[in-house]
Amino acid sequence: MFHPLYDGEVASNRSGDRPDGVAFLLAQLGHHAATLFAEQVATLGLTPAHAGILRAIAAEPGRSQQALSAQLGMLPSRVVVYVDELEDGGFLERRRNPGDRRLHALHLTTSGKGLLRKVSGLARQHELRLTAALDPEQCGVLRELLIAVANQQGLTPHVHPGYRTLGNAPRERRAGHASRVTSTTTSRSVAPSPE
Repeated sequence: MFHPLYDGEVASNRSGDRPDGVAFLLAQLGHHAATLFAEQVATLGLTPAHAGILRAIAAEPGRSQQALSAQLGMLPSRVVVYVDELEDGGFLERRRNPGDRRLHALHLTTSGKGLLRKVSGLARQHELRLTAALDPEQCGVLRELLIAVANQQGLTPHVHPGYRTLGNAPRERRAGHASRVTSTTTSRSVAPSPE
């Protein structure tokens, strides 16, 4: 099938400086968006993986680490590292599952809920910056089109596929990050949520 941008080779845009196909633009914007978001959550002493895990636990309190790793498509051993770091920071807690004592139920603490509110605020600002060139109607249309493409590609809703490719950093190397999550976020005085 003939495509106007491709005829056996990737075509350049009119000025000839770079490809302008949809896949290229999605990849370019995806990388840009992920980099900017990582910079934003780093101001809270977090990585995007920490932010995603907080969000997933808030959406389904009491889920097990195994269920969380299955949803995110991550090896359980990788999830444990991030959960340990968040627990060490006082943002989540493991509780014994009364139905199966071998499993731990994950719950956000009051500090974790406050931290998630800060992450959510950063995410809203991030989206507004990325879509500043669009009016609200265009933004809605873009969102619906992207949902259609994501669904057609079989992507898990609300889960960033980057979780599947997170590095296999040894526990010792990550241990330095755990103290950063605890000290950086604590020093920024994450306000506890009123319950």
